[in-house]
Amino acid sequence: MSDIRVRFAPSPTGFLHVGGARTALFNWLYARQMGGVFVLRIEDTDRARSSDEMSQAILDGMEWLGLDWDEGPYHQADGIDQHRVEVQKLLDSGHGYRCFCPPDVLQEKRERMEKEGGSGYRYDRTCLDVDGAEAERRAMSGEPHTVRFRVPDGETAWADLVHDEVCFSNEDIDDFIVLRTDGTPVYMLAVVSDDAEMGISHVLRGDDHLSNTPKQLLLYRALGLPEPRFGHLPMILGPDGRRLSKRHGATAVSEYRDAGILPQALDNFLALLGWNPGDDQEIMLEHELIARFSLERIGKKSAVFDPEKLDWMNGQHIMLMDAHELGRLVAPLLIEEGLTTEEELEDRADWFATLMELLQPRARTLTAIAEQARIFLATDIEYEEKAVGKHWKDADSVIERLTVVQRAFDEVVEDWNPGRIEEALRAAAEREGVGFGKLVHPLRLALTGGSASPGIDQVAWLLGPNTIHERIAAATAFLQSRSSAELHG
Repeated sequence: MSDIRVRFAPSPTGFLHVGGARTALFNWLYARQMGGVFVLRIEDTDRARSSDEMSQAILDGMEWLGLDWDEGPYHQADGIDQHRVEVQKLLDSGHGYRCFCPPDVLQEKRERMEKEGGSGYRYDRTCLDVDGAEAERRAMSGEPHTVRFRVPDGETAWADLVHDEVCFSNEDIDDFIVLRTDGTPVYMLAVVSDDAEMGISHVLRGDDHLSNTPKQLLLYRALGLPEPRFGHLPMILGPDGRRLSKRHGATAVSEYRDAGILPQALDNFLALLGWNPGDDQEIMLEHELIARFSLERIGKKSAVFDPEKLDWMNGQHIMLMDAHELGRLVAPLLIEEGLTTEEELEDRADWFATLMELLQPRARTLTAIAEQARIFLATDIEYEEKAVGKHWKDADSVIERLTVVQRAFDEVVEDWNPGRIEEALRAAAEREGVGFGKLVHPLRLALTGGSASPGIDQVAWLLGPNTIHERIAAATAFLQSRSSAELHG
């Protein structure tokens, strides 16, 4: 085992979204490639906004993506005693001090500064000059207070794994709070304490945390704790160049799952948002991503989330799947719709796998495959009005051709396979003196309800003689009723 220990530490205030999933993936890939440890920690110090439901949703999203963790899930709130020990160390060493300023007074100062045209309000250190013994006495008497970190003069710099050398001037950093009035630690202190306690060696997270890093480094140094290496991943933008949000469509991992996206496709797609393998290869399975991933090839520029690219990539991964495995994923969608049952599909396992093979090249999502598969399972089908107007204009003529087609099918019932079906249809077209399409287009509409489908020989083969007979009969009845209505219109 290596000394690499990374973590994914989401806040349970919402579902697992694309940005968090990409962060988790990068950490997971790095741990797997380096033989390290991937830790999952739920950062729930904000109890008012955290919920068990959201924690479970995050775990479900991680499991669906295949991002298994080696340790955890830990809960940040469980470390509150250690967090308070760290706060006391800051007070004892002079790196922290108690602040008795009421919230309304602080808000008034902030608003006054804003009215005067100022920006970037910073605490004016009113309580820094309170004598230590006096501060302790007031605290022991129950006077409400927070604990603030005293930011030293100078600057804070580090060698970022993505952005190289990064430096912040400490004069731009407020004396931030590390302990709330109710005695609970804030995120900034808790995350440092937890990462040190868990021996985290590398912190890989989004660029939106970049301004938090100097504060956390100051805490590490004030507490004498070993510092992890930091790497900040490029932001994910929508196609319009703005930060990814709900206005760009589904952003929660669960929404992509429900839309028929494969987890391996989403992993592949997310991996390429901010990282590249160094060549033109785009479609990669899990073992390839692990083998090729490197921190050195993470880019500095923001990545663009392109939904169309995700759909295309999902289609490519669908093509790589074994038909039986694909069937196991599509089956629940068809069962839920009431088109079939688990027992029926088990009895027709080979038939269903063949259907999956037929539809694989024609769909980019599982839901699209299920939609195309329904015509092979449905008892009744609806006819597209546009297709009816194009291919069933002359009802009497179409009925005659469907009758010819039915006779052709009857001739090959005992030798039912795609090759014989096509031969029979071509022979019937030749006998009737019409082009092959003159038979096929009306037939396709009768069998599928539309004007587009896989090859008619494959469609007919999978539907089977009995279903074909029923659908041709239904189409004939539809055309007869339509013709009668027009006649008496």
